[in-house]
Parts: sequence; C-alpha cells; structure tokens
Amino acid sequence: MVFKAFRDKFKVKSGQKFLEEELENPAVAVSRGQGISRIACIVDVDRFNRAEVFYELTNELSLRPNAVKVIGYKREYDKNSPYAIPMFSDKDLGWKGEIENGYVLEFLGREYDLLINYYTDDNLMMKLLTVKTPARLRVGFGEVDTKLNDLILHTPFNDFKAFKTELHKYLKVMKEVK
Repeated sequence: MVFKAFRDKFKVKSGQKFLEEELENPAVAVSRGQGISRIACIVDVDRFNRAEVFYELTNELSLRPNAVKVIGYKREYDKNSPYAIPMFSDKDLGWKGEIENGYVLEFLGREYDLLINYYTDDNLMMKLLTVKTPARLRVGFGEVDTKLNDLILHTPFNDFKAFKTELHKYLKVMKEVK
C-alpha cells in the first residue's frame, strides 16, 4: 500500500517534468493544410457532463459525420459502466507522461486540424493529452496555461452555445471555415 502511494507520487512528478519539457519546446508542426476537416475534443466530464454536444459541430461546420472525436476525463470512473464517449482518468498515468489507456492511444493515432480543450482546471492528465495530441490549431479557455492553446476564448464554461458561436466566429476570421 505504501509502495503504491510512492509509485503514484513519482509517476505524477515524472508526468509534470515531461509536461514542462514539452511546453518549453515548440510544438511539432502538423502537415494538414488550411481548413477544418477533423476535430478533436478533450472534455472535463466532471464539470461538463454533456460532452456529446460536441458532435453538433459536424452540422455547424459542415463536416463529415465521423470528423469529430471526443474523449472525456473523469477523476474516477468505473471501466465497466457505459459512457456515451471514451473516457480516461488519473489511474491511467504511466511513467514519463505516458497515458496508458486504449482510448487515448486511438485518439492520439490521428492528426487533427482543430483541438478543443474544454476544461478550465489545472489538471495534469488533460494537459498531457493536450500536448501529445497532433493538431494544427488548439482552442481552449484562459484559465489554463496559455502555452497550451493558440486561441483562447473567454466564454462561460457551461454555456456551450456561446462557446460554439465564438469558435465559429474566430474560425471564420482565420479563414478556416466559410
């Protein structure tokens, strides 16, 4: 029991060190061109439990039905319980910032045009997934480290409609969507 607590503490330290190193280095360029055709969403399900609303972006941005990939973070979750979206938690933290979860590996296996970081808590797991996700453009909230996002939206966290409106407005300005 004591050994497990020490191991978990060292995993967190190792993950924090990896995150700091990744934030100091410039992000790896993604070879995708202008325009939005694939979207990834990292959602804090503990604070926003309607993560399936992100699939509405397919209609809003005129995308293919499978263009939006959503993954949820929950501090603790039962792996046997059914969830509407794939989930990961603190228990999935491995050594050197690795996230040991099949859903996460599948999520990281694609390149995206847009990564939406829908969380405001300073959480190691969500930040690790953010820096590991290959995306050309990253959007999120100002409450988290500003190095994580290219575009920061200041909307109420629980008002997804306002977030969606602001996102569409800025993507239009950046000539990513019509």
